[in-house]
Amino acid sequence: MSNKKRIYLDSAATTSVDKKVLQAMIPYFTDDFGNASSIHSFGQDAEATILKSKDIISNFLNCDPSEIIFTSGASESNNTVLKGVFDDFNGHLITTMFEHPSVLEVAKYLSRRGVDVTFIKPEKNGIIDYNKVLDAIREDTKLVSIMYVNNEIGTIQPIAKIGKKINEINTNRKNKILFHTDAVQASYFLQMDVKRLYCDFLSMSSHKIYGPKGVGLLYVKKGIHLTPLIHGGHQENGQRAGTYNTPGIVGFAKAVEFILAKNHNIEISKITKLRDFMIKEVLKIKGVSLNGSLRDRLPNNANFLFKNVEGEALLLKLDLEGVACSTGSACASGSLSASHVLLSIGINPEDAHGSLRVSLNKNNTLSEIKIFITVLKKAVKDLRNFSPFK
Repeated sequence: MSNKKRIYLDSAATTSVDKKVLQAMIPYFTDDFGNASSIHSFGQDAEATILKSKDIISNFLNCDPSEIIFTSGASESNNTVLKGVFDDFNGHLITTMFEHPSVLEVAKYLSRRGVDVTFIKPEKNGIIDYNKVLDAIREDTKLVSIMYVNNEIGTIQPIAKIGKKINEINTNRKNKILFHTDAVQASYFLQMDVKRLYCDFLSMSSHKIYGPKGVGLLYVKKGIHLTPLIHGGHQENGQRAGTYNTPGIVGFAKAVEFILAKNHNIEISKITKLRDFMIKEVLKIKGVSLNGSLRDRLPNNANFLFKNVEGEALLLKLDLEGVACSTGSACASGSLSASHVLLSIGINPEDAHGSLRVSLNKNNTLSEIKIFITVLKKAVKDLRNFSPFK
């Protein structure tokens, strides 16, 4: 293992912190370490840094800086929206069957407490039919929560289309429907203008865009008040208590700056070409198919299904060769159950266990992808030779 080149192809789980992001963060651990809530100069300097970071990120989202709430990550952001909207455990929630666990498990929790929840089943291509969302809307519908991009199969959902239609419906409603999207996987690659997405809430995480772990944000449209998930101090206008993670927030903003850079589209084009080459070569292997739409897919994601291959065994064989992939969401990797995402698009449990998620990053090269394909072909052949189902 130590003599082999290590190849990281699990960027949907997390990305490395960009070296320039780390450099921007370091002073806020040592020299500029003040608490942004303190009134002395150390605190004032930290507060100014927080506000500058909000300015950068608000430019990215096309919103007012006051509409950004910094959190510990998207799981907290998602929990804040769902539990905040349904703090009285009344009303109707619309979401999907293949959301990230930080939405799906909260929806199940709310359902047990009395909230009526509609779970929309995705189509076989991994896309939510927006008409099914609209058909599910009722007089008591309070919130629609649909992820921008599925974290396992990388399929892109028609968020702007859904948001625009909800906005039109709201013109004739007394009780407005709120719209939330978990945009964690989308934020590095897709349009993030909250006005063009017509969303009231948007969740985002730093460690998916080459920023640090432990920091994220929740966009809350001006005029909407949520019951806080975390009570305590006055931070974020009383919406989210807790000392600001200044180094993390600085790193988050620096990572966003790179997305705003002029050469970002060139980077995405490079990643897309690598992904397309990889998909083409992997699909040459007998008994392999692609999970989810080929067209409406994130530029860095490919999720494959291997007939007569156990996904965990394939994952381990690849890891022994220095290649890191995953069989699904990192948040669900401790479960032995088949992926709820694959089950939701109609794949049977036995086949669902033979899935492999490959997610690229900006540092991957064509040479790495070719090594991965060579290693993958051998691993699949070896596992099938021992398969009782061959």
